[in-house]
Amino acid sequence: MVKIKKKQKYYKSRAKVAKALAHWARMMIVDILAEQEELCVCTLTELIDLSQASISKHLAVLKEVGIVSFRKEGLKVFYSLETPCVVDFFDCLDRVLAKDLKRRQKELKDLSNITKGE
Repeated sequence: MVKIKKKQKYYKSRAKVAKALAHWARMMIVDILAEQEELCVCTLTELIDLSQASISKHLAVLKEVGIVSFRKEGLKVFYSLETPCVVDFFDCLDRVLAKDLKRRQKELKDLSNITKGE
């Protein structure tokens, strides 16, 4: 029973990371930082077309779970991807989406064949 409780904490931690990634803007931030290595909040604001306050809140969520880190340089705050392996997770998500799209296309084709009387 103790092992199950320990595993439950582990799954809750995983869920916290997944929840941090469960917003399109945060996913976009991660993708951008994977390509650019380090950017200031002002640049991310321009790239994503959200307010600086929104970008800062999204970055705080990602920072809390260890996905991004930051450094200050004068008045500017620069963020970088702390755990680039998260991009591999995005690749997996893309494969899931592609597979689901193929399944849906097949269903539509099958439905079309039924309505045509084939």
